[in-house]
Amino acid sequence: MKVLVIGSGGREHAIAWKLARSERVERVYLAPGNGGTAAELKCVNIPVPGGDPETEASQEALAAWARGEGIGLTLVGPEGPLAAGLVDRFRAQGLPVVGPDRAAARLEASKAFSKSFMEKYAVRAARSRTVTDYAEAVRSAAEHFSPHRAPPLVVKADGLAAGKGVVVASTLGEAKDALDAFMRKGALGEAGRTVVLEDFLSGREVSILAAVSVKGGSRGAILPFVSARDHKRRFDGSRGPNTGGMGAVAPVPDFSAAAGEDFRRAILEPTLRGMEGEGLDYRGFIFFGLMVQDDRCFLLEYNVRLGDPETQAVLPLMESDLADLCLAMLDGSLENFPLKWKAGAVCAPVAVADGYPGLYRKGDPIRVDRKALEETGALLFAAGARLGEDGLRVSGGRVLAVSAWGEDGEEARRRAYKALEAVSFKDMAYRKDIGREGAAPGFA
Repeated sequence: MKVLVIGSGGREHAIAWKLARSERVERVYLAPGNGGTAAELKCVNIPVPGGDPETEASQEALAAWARGEGIGLTLVGPEGPLAAGLVDRFRAQGLPVVGPDRAAARLEASKAFSKSFMEKYAVRAARSRTVTDYAEAVRSAAEHFSPHRAPPLVVKADGLAAGKGVVVASTLGEAKDALDAFMRKGALGEAGRTVVLEDFLSGREVSILAAVSVKGGSRGAILPFVSARDHKRRFDGSRGPNTGGMGAVAPVPDFSAAAGEDFRRAILEPTLRGMEGEGLDYRGFIFFGLMVQDDRCFLLEYNVRLGDPETQAVLPLMESDLADLCLAMLDGSLENFPLKWKAGAVCAPVAVADGYPGLYRKGDPIRVDRKALEETGALLFAAGARLGEDGLRVSGGRVLAVSAWGEDGEEARRRAYKALEAVSFKDMAYRKDIGREGAAPGFA
């Protein structure tokens, strides 16, 4: 079987790596892929026609290419093409594709729709209100901060905003600044014209990735993966600005069995009932972003795809065949799929370009001591890296992740940081505490 993966990040590299290990997969094409996927076993990078898989013309051209090449399965990695209806276009042409359709993708693409869905189906989450008028939003924020020493207020842009649409405001002034930027100045375009004002939650953040198979209101299934944790703050101790992710671990040692059962009852099962009740066509992956307080789980957000960098920590633990799992999602047999996991843990720190998440330099060569890397047993998943005539070069802020397995979290952590010693580029930076006790993010 030939498989097509849409995307260019570290998540897509990990997906391609896992698919390539399936005996049923002959070739994995990536559109457009990156410098790491170009050298991966069975993998071939192809350009995206028109350059943007979110446009109608590019989607039509990709579908035509997939038909001509005899692609038996397509996976869509990032959220943009999902929200833009790529899955709808492929399915309308009879092409097997993993991902939610445009209507189901609103669970991520619209915070307002997502919060309405949570409320309607009693998915446990923070209290929130959706506002479309600036003056009303300011009044609501003022009411929130009127008590003495009020907790922070979370201001969320309704639409997709490339990770820039959430502000945790500690004061009314900070809240007004965010509302002014989003709603009046149009800093995020249409994504910020509607906002969600949400109560602040504290606790420990946990990510649960899962496979979903729901079609047209019929009985469906959601199969959760092992727990994971992303560390989004730039600097050690979860300090500094938010990033796209500085590293991940799986499973999460402080996510107890009791918390897992609470997640199932309070979040997963109501989500499945809601998907069935709304008649959504959701045959793809989902990400549950959780805040855990004393073994009680609150949903922070849905993402309608696999997380990044959580995928780089979770997929190396999956013993089951990813291609078989995808086909089970499509044919309705997911509920009975024998999903198996490797014992132990994975730690996956991310190396970034100096200056990230602000301005950073591109073009620096990336040197990898392959022998030293192999001795650690770690995997290298590229993200912001392109392949030139003289090897890999930096092309993005988050350059790569190394994913190392260990019998426990501490061994995985030691191997991961040993593996990072085999990689170098000018002014390479990374957090040194991924997977260390006390480094876990504690609020959102």
